[in-house]
Amino acid sequence: MVWTDRIRQVKILLVVMAIVIAVASLVVSHLLTRDLAREEHTKMEVWGEAMRALNHADENTDLSLVLKVIDENNTIPVVVLDDNDNAQFYRNINIKHDGTADSLALAAEKGRQWKQAGQVIPIQIDDNTAQPTHIYVCYDDSVMLKRLQTYPMVQLGVVMIFVVVAIFALLTSKRAEQNKVWVGLSKETAHQLGTPISSLMAWTEVLKENYPADTLLPEMEKDVQRLQLIAERFSKIGSLPTPTPSSLNEVMHHVVDYMNRRTSSKVEMRMEMPDHDVIVPLNASLFEWVIENLSKNAVDAMGGEGGTITLHVEQHDNKTIIDVSDTGKGIPKKDVKNVFRPGFTTKKRGWGLGLSLAKRIVEEYHHGKIYVRQSEVGKGTTFRIELETTLPRHAHARGY
Repeated sequence: MVWTDRIRQVKILLVVMAIVIAVASLVVSHLLTRDLAREEHTKMEVWGEAMRALNHADENTDLSLVLKVIDENNTIPVVVLDDNDNAQFYRNINIKHDGTADSLALAAEKGRQWKQAGQVIPIQIDDNTAQPTHIYVCYDDSVMLKRLQTYPMVQLGVVMIFVVVAIFALLTSKRAEQNKVWVGLSKETAHQLGTPISSLMAWTEVLKENYPADTLLPEMEKDVQRLQLIAERFSKIGSLPTPTPSSLNEVMHHVVDYMNRRTSSKVEMRMEMPDHDVIVPLNASLFEWVIENLSKNAVDAMGGEGGTITLHVEQHDNKTIIDVSDTGKGIPKKDVKNVFRPGFTTKKRGWGLGLSLAKRIVEEYHHGKIYVRQSEVGKGTTFRIELETTLPRHAHARGY
């Protein structure tokens, strides 16, 4: 739980940092583009005045400064229109001839678009007539300004990619750490169980010799064998056991027999199987534990009031479907997506690891699926497991 909380905190921190960086980038870029746009507007005003001065020039006018101002505009696209919206001059525009209009006509079309957009500076060049003559300096944003306007979006995209990669790395690291914990805990549990199980087996043999007629000894022996099976299951976690064609009918019968001997008579175990023997590639002991875990959770969901647990098996082409249904209290919708998360539990006791381990055994080892098929509060829950009848070729190369 500490690791999960830490991961959640880091993810929140990364998202907050991304938002802060994005907002700061947008604000700074907005200020820069605003200032650059003002500067370009001012340059166009000066450029327009230079054009007016050029129109009013005579043989005594020094045009060096005027021409210098006009020639220094190498970045801002500009079109000069007359009162009739005809282009008189254009600069920094790539005009593509299409064979139907000359370059000035194409430039005029762009100039009119910019004029309608408000990117225009009117310059009066003749104020001695009844109808003064104007030119209209129509301009567009420079390439630099356009790039600066798109820069925040690019930077935002880079930040989001960074956050996604960082979160993925954290989740991968978390999963690797969980794998190490699972394997280490399982191996240590199997090791620790080995010594007392050996002692119990020896004492059972001694008791059988001294009290051969005792009717409780067979039950004790079954419990010791059960402990052996549990230790074997834990010892296989982290290794590469090979699934073999196994009888799903036998697995289900073992689960029902085990649950009937250890649950209240108020709980009814039902098994719905096909008439034929269902053969599926399994590690029988591990898969049996999965069904047992789902059945025990179903008993807990009934809360001592009793009910029915149904183990339903059916086959469709190359797929085997197993439903474990109960008539318990059901799972609230808000908790359905969390039931397989390590540490999640609604019980007062327990670590909340059973369903998580069951999911790992089904999906990572048997290459199947396990999910909550349906659940309704007050009516019960159905867990579904889907297994491929034919084991994938790459299955033997993977462990869990």
